[in-house]
Amino acid sequence: MPPEQQGHDGAERHYRALEQLYASAPINQKFSSQLLIEGEGRCSLTFQIDESSFHAAGAAHGTIYFKMLDDAAFYAANTLATDRFLLTTSFNLHFTKPVRAGEVTAEGRWISGKRRVFVAESRLIDAEGDEIGRGTGTFMRSRIALSSLDGYIKGRG
Repeated sequence: MPPEQQGHDGAERHYRALEQLYASAPINQKFSSQLLIEGEGRCSLTFQIDESSFHAAGAAHGTIYFKMLDDAAFYAANTLATDRFLLTTSFNLHFTKPVRAGEVTAEGRWISGKRRVFVAESRLIDAEGDEIGRGTGTFMRSRIALSSLDGYIKGRG
Protein backbone atom coordinates (compact mmCIF):
# COMPACT_ATOMS: atom_id res chain seq x y z
CA MET A 1 0.00 0.00 0.00
CA PRO A 2 1.42 3.41 -0.95
CA PRO A 3 2.29 5.76 1.94
CA GLU A 4 -0.52 8.17 1.03
CA GLN A 5 -3.02 5.36 1.75
CA GLN A 6 -1.37 4.41 5.07
CA GLY A 7 -1.85 7.76 6.75
CA HIS A 8 0.84 10.03 8.10
CA ASP A 9 1.98 7.71 10.92
CA GLY A 10 2.31 4.69 8.63
CA ALA A 11 4.31 6.68 6.11
CA GLU A 12 6.60 8.07 8.83
CA ARG A 13 7.22 4.55 10.19
CA HIS A 14 8.10 3.38 6.67
CA TYR A 15 10.51 6.31 6.19
CA ARG A 16 12.27 5.68 9.50
CA ALA A 17 12.47 1.95 8.73
CA LEU A 18 14.11 2.75 5.37
CA GLU A 19 16.66 4.94 7.20
CA GLN A 20 17.40 2.03 9.55
CA LEU A 21 17.70 -0.33 6.58
CA TYR A 22 20.28 1.97 4.99
CA ALA A 23 22.27 2.19 8.23
CA SER A 24 22.21 -1.60 8.68
CA ALA A 25 23.63 -2.48 5.26
CA PRO A 26 27.21 -3.79 5.62
CA ILE A 27 28.42 -1.72 2.63
CA ASN A 28 27.37 1.47 4.38
CA GLN A 29 29.73 0.75 7.27
CA LYS A 30 32.53 1.63 4.85
CA PHE A 31 31.24 5.19 4.38
CA SER A 32 30.62 8.09 6.71
CA SER A 33 27.08 8.77 5.53
CA GLN A 34 23.57 9.35 6.79
CA LEU A 35 20.20 8.99 5.08
CA LEU A 36 17.26 11.30 5.76
CA ILE A 37 13.88 10.51 4.19
CA GLU A 38 12.24 13.92 3.80
CA GLY A 39 8.83 12.73 2.60
CA GLU A 40 7.21 10.75 -0.16
CA GLY A 41 9.62 10.54 -3.08
CA ARG A 42 12.32 12.71 -1.47
CA CYS A 43 15.48 11.99 0.48
CA SER A 44 18.97 13.25 1.09
CA LEU A 45 22.19 11.48 1.93
CA THR A 46 25.11 13.26 3.50
CA PHE A 47 28.55 11.78 2.84
CA GLN A 48 31.93 12.70 4.26
CA ILE A 49 34.45 12.11 1.50
CA ASP A 50 38.10 11.58 2.37
CA GLU A 51 41.27 10.46 0.61
CA SER A 52 40.46 6.77 1.08
CA SER A 53 38.00 7.18 -1.85
CA PHE A 54 40.46 8.96 -4.16
CA HIS A 55 41.89 7.72 -7.45
CA ALA A 56 45.53 8.43 -8.37
CA ALA A 57 44.77 12.00 -9.52
CA GLY A 58 43.49 13.12 -6.10
CA ALA A 59 39.70 13.13 -6.41
CA ALA A 60 36.97 10.63 -5.56
CA HIS A 61 36.72 7.60 -7.85
CA GLY A 62 33.60 7.31 -10.02
CA THR A 63 32.36 4.42 -7.91
CA ILE A 64 31.71 6.96 -5.13
CA TYR A 65 29.58 9.08 -7.48
CA PHE A 66 27.56 6.00 -8.39
CA LYS A 67 27.15 4.92 -4.77
CA MET A 68 25.87 8.31 -3.67
CA LEU A 69 23.61 8.94 -6.68
CA ASP A 70 22.18 5.41 -6.81
CA ASP A 71 21.44 5.32 -3.08
CA ALA A 72 19.66 8.69 -3.13
CA ALA A 73 17.49 7.81 -6.15
CA PHE A 74 16.83 4.29 -4.83
CA TYR A 75 15.61 5.44 -1.41
CA ALA A 76 13.50 8.23 -2.93
CA ALA A 77 11.77 5.59 -5.08
CA ASN A 78 11.47 3.04 -2.25
CA THR A 79 9.42 5.54 -0.21
CA LEU A 80 6.58 4.63 -2.58
CA ALA A 81 7.03 0.86 -2.25
CA THR A 82 6.13 -0.05 1.32
CA ASP A 83 6.04 -3.81 0.88
CA ARG A 84 8.98 -4.74 -1.36
CA PHE A 85 12.67 -3.96 -1.72
CA LEU A 86 13.46 -2.29 -5.03
CA LEU A 87 16.33 -3.30 -7.31
CA THR A 88 18.30 -0.98 -9.57
CA THR A 89 17.82 -2.09 -13.17
CA SER A 90 19.62 0.79 -14.88
CA PHE A 91 21.39 3.99 -13.91
CA ASN A 92 22.85 6.86 -15.95
CA LEU A 93 25.52 9.15 -14.50
CA HIS A 94 26.78 12.57 -15.47
CA PHE A 95 29.92 13.91 -13.78
CA THR A 96 30.29 17.71 -13.78
CA LYS A 97 33.00 18.42 -11.21
CA PRO A 98 35.54 16.33 -9.26
CA VAL A 99 34.52 15.24 -5.78
CA ARG A 100 37.15 16.42 -3.30
CA ALA A 101 37.40 15.75 0.42
CA GLY A 102 34.59 17.14 2.52
CA GLU A 103 30.83 16.92 2.82
CA VAL A 104 28.76 15.98 -0.21
CA THR A 105 24.97 15.78 -0.22
CA ALA A 106 23.07 13.48 -2.55
CA GLU A 107 19.48 14.60 -3.12
CA GLY A 108 17.04 12.00 -4.44
CA ARG A 109 13.65 12.61 -6.04
CA TRP A 110 11.08 10.14 -7.35
CA ILE A 111 9.91 10.96 -10.90
CA SER A 112 7.36 8.34 -11.95
CA GLY A 113 5.99 4.84 -11.44
CA LYS A 114 4.09 3.38 -8.50
CA ARG A 115 3.48 -0.26 -9.31
CA ARG A 116 6.33 -2.37 -10.71
CA VAL A 117 8.87 0.06 -12.21
CA PHE A 118 9.96 3.34 -10.63
CA VAL A 119 12.09 6.16 -12.05
CA ALA A 120 14.02 8.52 -9.78
CA GLU A 121 16.76 11.09 -10.18
CA SER A 122 19.48 12.37 -7.92
CA ARG A 123 22.12 15.04 -7.82
CA LEU A 124 25.29 15.64 -5.83
CA ILE A 125 25.97 18.97 -4.16
CA ASP A 126 29.40 19.82 -2.71
CA ALA A 127 30.15 21.92 0.38
CA GLU A 128 30.26 25.09 -1.78
CA GLY A 129 26.72 24.41 -3.05
CA ASP A 130 27.82 23.43 -6.56
CA GLU A 131 26.23 20.53 -8.41
CA ILE A 132 28.99 18.01 -9.07
CA GLY A 133 27.03 15.12 -10.54
CA ARG A 134 23.60 13.96 -11.60
CA GLY A 135 21.96 10.61 -12.23
CA THR A 136 18.71 8.94 -13.25
CA GLY A 137 17.77 5.41 -12.33
CA THR A 138 15.14 2.81 -13.04
CA PHE A 139 14.14 0.54 -10.17
CA MET A 140 11.99 -2.57 -10.18
CA ARG A 141 9.95 -4.08 -7.39
CA SER A 142 11.64 -7.32 -6.26
CA ARG A 143 10.21 -10.41 -4.60
CA ILE A 144 12.05 -9.50 -1.39
CA ALA A 145 9.63 -8.34 1.30
CA LEU A 146 10.94 -5.33 3.21
CA SER A 147 9.59 -6.94 6.39
CA SER A 148 11.92 -9.92 5.83
CA LEU A 149 15.03 -7.73 6.04
CA ASP A 150 16.67 -7.50 9.47
CA GLY A 151 17.47 -3.80 9.12
CA TYR A 152 13.92 -2.77 8.14
CA ILE A 153 12.31 -2.19 11.53
CA LYS A 154 9.04 -0.30 11.64
CA GLY A 155 8.60 1.61 14.87
CA ARG A 156 5.41 1.46 16.83
CA GLY A 157 3.19 4.45 16.37
